[in-house]
Amino acid sequence: MRTTELVDGFRHSASYVNAHRGKTFVVMLGGEALAQGQFRSIINDIALLHSLGIKMVLVHGARPQIDEALAQHQLIPEYYNGIRITEEDAFKVIKQVVGGLQLDITARLSMSLSNTPMQGTQINVVSGNFVIAQPLGIDNGVDYCLSGKVRRIDVTGLRAQLDSGGIVLLGPVAASVTGESFNLTAEEVATQIAVKINADKMIGFSSQKGILDETGEVLAELMPTDAQQILSGISDNENVCVGTKAFLKASIDACRNGVSRCHFVSYLDDGALIQELFSRDGIGTQIVTESAERLRRANIGDIGGILDLIRPLEEKGILVRRSREQLEMEIEQFMLIERDSLVIGCAAFYPFEEDNAGEFACLVVHPDYRDADRGSLLLQNIIGQARVRGYSRLFALTTRSIHWFLEHGFEIVDVDALPDKKKQLYNYQRKSKILALEL
Repeated sequence: MRTTELVDGFRHSASYVNAHRGKTFVVMLGGEALAQGQFRSIINDIALLHSLGIKMVLVHGARPQIDEALAQHQLIPEYYNGIRITEEDAFKVIKQVVGGLQLDITARLSMSLSNTPMQGTQINVVSGNFVIAQPLGIDNGVDYCLSGKVRRIDVTGLRAQLDSGGIVLLGPVAASVTGESFNLTAEEVATQIAVKINADKMIGFSSQKGILDETGEVLAELMPTDAQQILSGISDNENVCVGTKAFLKASIDACRNGVSRCHFVSYLDDGALIQELFSRDGIGTQIVTESAERLRRANIGDIGGILDLIRPLEEKGILVRRSREQLEMEIEQFMLIERDSLVIGCAAFYPFEEDNAGEFACLVVHPDYRDADRGSLLLQNIIGQARVRGYSRLFALTTRSIHWFLEHGFEIVDVDALPDKKKQLYNYQRKSKILALEL
């Protein structure tokens, strides 16, 4: 990586560092992820997130490790409705496997060797009885034995540990109020914790880069309803691993119960977790309660984001410079497109009531997002505002985007077609082209 790429990447990620600091993430590491060579890098990345001030609950699974251990003990797993029936002999093996994995993860998070990403770190890893379980019981005459489900979460205890700077590490075995232990699913534990502590994100790992469409491309964003349709379609597909389907279902449940975003990334791609969280487009799939990108009216808190967006064009002379003070006075005239709390597009609408017309101005879309016609989205919104006001015309001044306006139905007109107030302000040195759209 060239120095300029490193600097640009670091600057680009700064807004995400600020946005994520102090937030609470629940990370679900399935047993499949723990078995891969990238496991060490994932742990390093989790430690990095912790060092950036992100509060972390780490929930690990053990499905393939349990299956392998049971096979070694010649114990054949039984299932009913897709749920493991956990008998006493099997549960002894399960507890050994889960306990061993928990110790291995704790050891990884305790590492602070020189010349490693965790050099100089001091992470307190906390495990305990934050999850209270209860038995699943009997279903149609089938006894699930020691398979259980979450009864309640010790929210106060979890938050106390997170606020004190520790990483909470939990597995798929939990105790009950009767002093027994039960075998749960890591997905349920992660989901229930994320919902109860109002986590900002839940994150899971898959062998794939995310949820794929029919052509094999990653779907960057899904609403819960769309994700449910995909889940229904892959329920009988043997090529999709059990852990992938389980986390997809968990993400849908989490989003429908208040977790705004669930991320799905590959445990095979080195640094996928960092790329997903600290880049605009990410690398995996998000299941979200509302789109990560939205069109809305600007407010005073958006001044900085708008200035960052328009300054490069002002410096090139493409836009007329606006001071912060001017923007503060005109902020209610601006519409913007926001993605992950970042302003990636804006446009202004200036009314000229006496002339029954409006001006479409200051259209800017971030260079990384000019391939999805967001400028047209902003234009259509402002056309709608003008029509609501009963205006007959919308006009615009430009020096570089003449063809774009022509493609959107504008026609070139002369200075005399401008409203009187705008005509007095017209800069003959800039020689901006004037275009008008009849409404």
